[in-house]
Amino acid sequence: MASTNSLKMVSSLRISHPSLSPSHSQKQLGCNLFHSFHNQSLKLSTTHQISPSFKVSHFSKISAFFGNRKPGELPQDSPKPSKVQELSVYEMNEKDRGSPAYLKLSGKTTKSLGDLVPFSNKLYTGDLQKRIGITSGLCVLIQSLPENKGDRYEAIYSFYFGDYGHISVQGAYLTYQDTFLAITGGSGIFEGVQGQVKLHQIVFPYKLFYTFYLKGIADLPKELTGKAVTPSPSVEPSPAAKAAQPHATIPNFTN
Repeated sequence: MASTNSLKMVSSLRISHPSLSPSHSQKQLGCNLFHSFHNQSLKLSTTHQISPSFKVSHFSKISAFFGNRKPGELPQDSPKPSKVQELSVYEMNEKDRGSPAYLKLSGKTTKSLGDLVPFSNKLYTGDLQKRIGITSGLCVLIQSLPENKGDRYEAIYSFYFGDYGHISVQGAYLTYQDTFLAITGGSGIFEGVQGQVKLHQIVFPYKLFYTFYLKGIADLPKELTGKAVTPSPSVEPSPAAKAAQPHATIPNFTN
């Protein structure tokens, strides 16, 4: 809409040459009107320039809105810790948990594909000085191998570390030799963990030694990383750890 000054200017226009034709007068009027509006527009655009600070601040707010972060905040794309941390634990079957259970789903008298073995055993730190928690899982028999004096299972199970959380694993479980299982996830301090775990059978199914190779998490608590006792059939947890005395357990150890 034209300003009041522009309208006054239009109303005050006169035809300065009577000899000019009406059509020529209309053209002259239109030309004067255009220049009037053009001059007013220039004044308006000159007096309402956007300051650089206004542009920057509003651009930051728009970017923050679409980028889902606050103005000036850096992208949260920092990589996870890439170093590999070793964690050693002992799994002990102390014959007080009714584990393992054998479920012959195949209906055959001999070990056969599909037989299930649920289990749960006690966990101790690698130095055998503290009770950690328990294992809890399920093995599915894939193949019985008398020539190897053992069996091959597919296993899915978890290691529970009290208030620290848990680690879940899956993979081949051989009763007659060492195997590696994939780490499939975790909770608590183990949230987002990746890596693998080496399963070492000492005396199946009573004594097993695990070495975790963990990636993608913060540094482990020192009480979980003591120097591991060398695996052997004679290893035993300390009397205090076995009795679950307060100074020989981790916080709220899983029982």
